[in-house]
Amino acid sequence: MLLIPAIDLKGGQCVRLQQGLMERATVFSDDPAQMALSWCAQGARRLHLVDLDGAFAGKPENMTAIKDILKQVADNVPVQLGGGIRDLQTIERYLQLGLSYVIIGTSAVNNPQFVRQACAAFPGQIIVGIDAKNGMVATDGWAKITDFQVTELAKRFADDGVNSIIYTDIGRDGMMSGVNIDATVKLAQQTSIPIIASGGVTDLSDVEALCAVAKDGIAGAIVGRAIYEGTLDLATAQKIADQYEH
Repeated sequence: MLLIPAIDLKGGQCVRLQQGLMERATVFSDDPAQMALSWCAQGARRLHLVDLDGAFAGKPENMTAIKDILKQVADNVPVQLGGGIRDLQTIERYLQLGLSYVIIGTSAVNNPQFVRQACAAFPGQIIVGIDAKNGMVATDGWAKITDFQVTELAKRFADDGVNSIIYTDIGRDGMMSGVNIDATVKLAQQTSIPIIASGGVTDLSDVEALCAVAKDGIAGAIVGRAIYEGTLDLATAQKIADQYEH
């Protein structure tokens, strides 16, 4: 199982939010590219970028920082990015810059046809991001809670060629309160698309709990605040995750 460090971008800085609230942002670095290099040096085999401003604006907002990161690391590790991706032109531009995967979130809910088109245009490079609170899908940088159930939405993309689904439990994100294992497993069992867990990974016990259910279809986990605040050592955690594969 892959552990994927998150670099959340707000105003060109690397931040972490609590429960997706922009006013609850902690700045961890003024140099996101340096942060990306640091995670790679600690053994990261993929990076997860979020354009937080873009998620709210509906268009790319942290392009300078994203370009800097890709310049430093894209030749060595795959990089995925979400936030404000609403059209095929934006996807193409990002992939040309060196991104390996693009994450469609809000548009996956509002316009499922867009996911289909993107998967056809860029095979194997489209990830769907499903964010949820109490099992209901959230959109627009988590500002809106919809009437869609997570499993219902995931099933829509079963035949589209989606690379994977990132499932984030908003209630736990940035709160260091542990992963919602039950909801993540339930989703993985109800779709054939690999699931990447997100939100709440706090320490090695969370990593081990996810590894124990990885066989249900959980391909990875995004790690954020825990690796920034030191309650989880990335290199150690990835070693443990690798042992489960053997």
